[in-house]
Amino acid sequence: MSDVIKLLPSHIANQIAAGEVVQRPASVVKELIENSIDAGASKVQLVAKDGGKTLVQVTDNGSGMSEIDARMSFERHATSKISTADDLFQLQTKGFRGEALASIAAIAHVTMKTKRHDAELGTELINEGTKIASQEAVMCPDGTTIAVKNLFFNVPARRNFLGKNTTEYRKVLDEFMRVALVHPEIHMTFHHDGEEIYNLPKCNTRQRIVQLFGNAYNERLVPVNEETDIVKITGFVCKPEFSKSKPDQSFLFVNNRFFKDRYLSHAISTAFEGLVPTGKYPAYFIYFDVPTQSLDVNVHPTKTEVKFEENQAIYAFLRSAVKQALGQFNVAPTLDFDQEMSFNVAPLKKGETVNPPEIKVNPDYNPFVSTELPKTSGSTSSNSGGGMRSNGFSDIKPNRKDWENFYGDLEDDQEEQHTEVTISSSLDEDLVVERKKPVQINEKYILSTVKNGFILIDQYRAHVRILYDQLINAQVSNEVQQLLFEERMELEAMDLPIWKEILDDLNALGFDLEIEQNELLIKGQPLAAKDMNPQQLLTELFESYKLSESDEELDISHKLALSLASGMAIKGGNVLNSDEMEHLINELFASSAPQYTPRGKKIIETFTMEEIIKRFS
Repeated sequence: MSDVIKLLPSHIANQIAAGEVVQRPASVVKELIENSIDAGASKVQLVAKDGGKTLVQVTDNGSGMSEIDARMSFERHATSKISTADDLFQLQTKGFRGEALASIAAIAHVTMKTKRHDAELGTELINEGTKIASQEAVMCPDGTTIAVKNLFFNVPARRNFLGKNTTEYRKVLDEFMRVALVHPEIHMTFHHDGEEIYNLPKCNTRQRIVQLFGNAYNERLVPVNEETDIVKITGFVCKPEFSKSKPDQSFLFVNNRFFKDRYLSHAISTAFEGLVPTGKYPAYFIYFDVPTQSLDVNVHPTKTEVKFEENQAIYAFLRSAVKQALGQFNVAPTLDFDQEMSFNVAPLKKGETVNPPEIKVNPDYNPFVSTELPKTSGSTSSNSGGGMRSNGFSDIKPNRKDWENFYGDLEDDQEEQHTEVTISSSLDEDLVVERKKPVQINEKYILSTVKNGFILIDQYRAHVRILYDQLINAQVSNEVQQLLFEERMELEAMDLPIWKEILDDLNALGFDLEIEQNELLIKGQPLAAKDMNPQQLLTELFESYKLSESDEELDISHKLALSLASGMAIKGGNVLNSDEMEHLINELFASSAPQYTPRGKKIIETFTMEEIIKRFS
């Protein structure tokens, strides 16, 4: 049998290595921006097209490279960051793997222009699929510019698995924001498809958060500070009322490096326990500073996971710091030790008991009988009868027997009435069948009788199905309720492309919206939602749409219709009268699929008489 093990060609090995480093355009953005920061840049510019699939270009004013360094940077395992294995545990820089540029060049067309500050000429190097096409001296600014074009051009299978442009754009933006949040001292800009998304001058951390997420965040942020021998914790948490339906504003950084950690995220969640509703996530920006020897950043290939030497201690410090911050700024409820003490009741002595109060009632008292009033020095004869007061019913005498039996007779009447209802409902089958009025259970479910049992209906899911069908069938899409006064809603720059993508579909559903720079101009909303706050409705709709954005089963119009229906539907906890419940049931059974929601969740649960009989057997 011939030998079967052989060495792979270098270009195939590079493509395999590229798969570990470069997963999507956002991976390229991360590597290039981190290299710019390691080069000492004070200004970094990111340009992307089509979510980075067509172009990712990063320009910086860092130290630049010589002609030889520029050539060596595309070789595998070439790096300026480490020289011995011990350096891996004392890293002060971001990029250190050494195969980043080589991996990127293996699956894209890469052009590099770089120049050192003390050099007269720079170097331009063109690399196409691991092959150096050209290298020559050129005039260029100090620093480095790297343009990555046509990602995965030679690996079409990988390119086909990339998301649509909007999805890849958000991934690119996430990487940009993660670096921008941890380096507020660097002037950073981001352009996408020829439009400026961010222009962030250097500032402090709080100002950088406001630059990225909008001026409204300046009032939402609560500072967190804790310093121990093990770790220094700084940053901000957002007030509980501004929690998100998606944990897309949860940022953890250690030694100026973004990372993900469920364990530490749980510490923050427990600190917010009781303050954030179920299904919501607090927004936070937490920065850890620990000694490099107590931190391992080589846990994950993309370096988004780290391992702390004192993990449990850091968990406790973080939870305590967040709780202290929330309490210090009166966000969380605290004990009031200056409460009024006069209302406190002294504890009982040993063997002492509390006697219940006695209510003395005079059964012979008749309020309609005249009684003699006590005479006072200021009394006059103006009242009829002198010291007597009468209401004209003085002839009525109290009957103590009737008084004592008053409640007893009432109890007998109630018992008799209850018996009649029990007998009629248990014996008279015709009455049960004819009684079709639905009943609401726990202000969430509707119980209705059917021919051979009864059904339980989830009122929220039922209303979602009804509204969804109406929106899809365009029954209310053209009915717009114009607002008396136009409203403006500030949009986050990271969400602006998505708003532009769905604007026409929103207007088709009954809204009247326009986008002016970074604001959403609200002129009208669907007639069916005329009683709802338009900004709150659009915010909930957009959050719901983002949660379903990765779902490929529905197109944009159907996703928006479902999101809008979910926001407009009556929630659990709303009390419905009989007419409202009957109308809801009739509308449900007239819909296209009364049994299930558009997401396939069950709306109706049926209980047959056979099942009921079995439960009592």
